[in-house]
Amino acid sequence: MRYEEFTIEGRNSVLEAFRSGKTIDRLFILDGCQDGPIKSILREAKKGDTIITFVHKERLDQISETGKHQGVIAYAAAYEYAEIDDMFALAEEKGEPPFIILLDNIEDPHNLGAIIRTANQAGAHGIIIPKRRAVGLTATVAKTSAGAINYTPVAKVTNLATTIEELKERGLWFVCADMDGEVMYKLDLKGPIGLVIGSEGEGVGRLVKEKCDFVAKIPMKGDIDSLNASVAMGILSYEIVRQRMN
Repeated sequence: MRYEEFTIEGRNSVLEAFRSGKTIDRLFILDGCQDGPIKSILREAKKGDTIITFVHKERLDQISETGKHQGVIAYAAAYEYAEIDDMFALAEEKGEPPFIILLDNIEDPHNLGAIIRTANQAGAHGIIIPKRRAVGLTATVAKTSAGAINYTPVAKVTNLATTIEELKERGLWFVCADMDGEVMYKLDLKGPIGLVIGSEGEGVGRLVKEKCDFVAKIPMKGDIDSLNASVAMGILSYEIVRQRMN
């Protein structure tokens, strides 16, 4: 299966991508460049809350694939993002309580791809990622997901903590993975649930963790104190699967 490229370079190409409704995750613009075309691009970017980064020419040259960036490079999603309502609709269609995975600061595309793949197999109804400090739906993510990206909705939100509060009002309760928590086998993980996973380095952010109802610890017997984020997500997801089956 082929996946579309997600790098768009050149002023006209980037502007047309915005105007055609293409989902642009990040925009890199030459620092100090404020002419007419660039201002038009910035206006379009702000409409979609695209992350805008001003960089030196050396940085643009480094990430350019064509060498003809004209002072602007955009990273577009290889796949369109879903809405959270799509996840609730999928759960209702399957006659199951919602099971949604929220990712905090996952920046490795291989991790995100693996998480999407496992989420699909574990029966999760969707994945929510933040707009900042997180990888988007790049071609690498799509390839690593082994096709699961076609079946598992992924939504992007501005603020995870706020989203958790909104989802609580819709009946979900939340558990996050952290070594300071209670062993996962002792927790009741049935019902409408949101599973929050953080990065290996920083874990789940403080504000997000405070919004969670429970904190789950994965028992580990080795000499290091952390797991790969996608592995941790898989272990906790299948504990949720096990409890739902029982």
